[in-house]
Amino acid sequence: MEPVTHFLTGACMGRAGFNRKTALATLTMVLASEAADIDVLWAVKGPIAAFQHHRGITHSFVGVPFVAAATLGFVYLLHHFWLRHRPAKPSSPPLRWGYLYFLALLAALSHLLLDYTTAYGIRLFEPFNWRWYSWDIVFIVEPIILLALILGLVMPSLFGLINQEIGARSKGPRGRGGAIFALTCLVLIWGFRDFEHRRALNAMGSVLYQRAVPAKMGAYPYWVNPFRWHGVVETENFFQTVPVNSMVPEVDAQGEAHTYFKPEETPVTQAAKASYFGRAYLDWAVFPLTQTEKLEGHFNGYVVRFEDLRFEYPEMRGRGNLGGWVLLGPDLRVQEEGTNSRKPSTDENP
Repeated sequence: MEPVTHFLTGACMGRAGFNRKTALATLTMVLASEAADIDVLWAVKGPIAAFQHHRGITHSFVGVPFVAAATLGFVYLLHHFWLRHRPAKPSSPPLRWGYLYFLALLAALSHLLLDYTTAYGIRLFEPFNWRWYSWDIVFIVEPIILLALILGLVMPSLFGLINQEIGARSKGPRGRGGAIFALTCLVLIWGFRDFEHRRALNAMGSVLYQRAVPAKMGAYPYWVNPFRWHGVVETENFFQTVPVNSMVPEVDAQGEAHTYFKPEETPVTQAAKASYFGRAYLDWAVFPLTQTEKLEGHFNGYVVRFEDLRFEYPEMRGRGNLGGWVLLGPDLRVQEEGTNSRKPSTDENP
């Protein structure tokens, strides 16, 4: 998920009671809950390397202890050079580094769980198993989850102001009830989303697609609306995307299905799939589709474009979401390759 949700989840975890046992608990859990995304540093080696290694080893069970240790080291440096010189509050709990490492582990695991709920996927068992896992129940930006987490953090402060007005005494760090409320809402949202996701998949499996039985299918969430799903099915000869209403449940009630026939496998597509980008992309994609364009003139050769139909939502169709391309010469050697963060030379210089 996006970073704000990770940070807020870490804050709620810290304030759910852990901050009563050691100082720096909330800070440690906030940082550890987002630390796995340090893999964005792969971008210095280019967008393909960033794509290939995103949600890789730092997002695996093997990487969690190291992510937690790195976070704790950073917190130690903060404490040594800055926080140490700030006067501690009389009610602050003692500083327990071993317990802080345990909290960093919990927060790092929360990052894996949050990313697992999305459709993008996560390689939980890298480097022993490179398979991608995804729950497919939550959009990458989920306003309802954000609202629940924000309320869980803000409400205790509001109640604290009320208590000050009436003269009530504080019994320790505020926020435990609100944080537990927020985390409970998060779990309930996941449970409800999972229920609707299963209804959507069951509805999709009960119909034929141009008289064909689907060999594989998936349902992918929209934000806010838990009953609306982007369905994708694969048959022997084609893919099809369909809108699904899990409330009814109903598949393609308005006849908005879009069919993508599988292209013929050729030496051109084989060369593109064997490229650096092609290998990385096909390792990740669930419903991969390629489109080949023959180029004439100065750029004599071929451009093969890749897309994953998981992210070809009707509202964003044709925008190249999370796709890429490989530019091949007449001899089928790779001339250029990249993600859709930039265009091939043929598009930049027509």
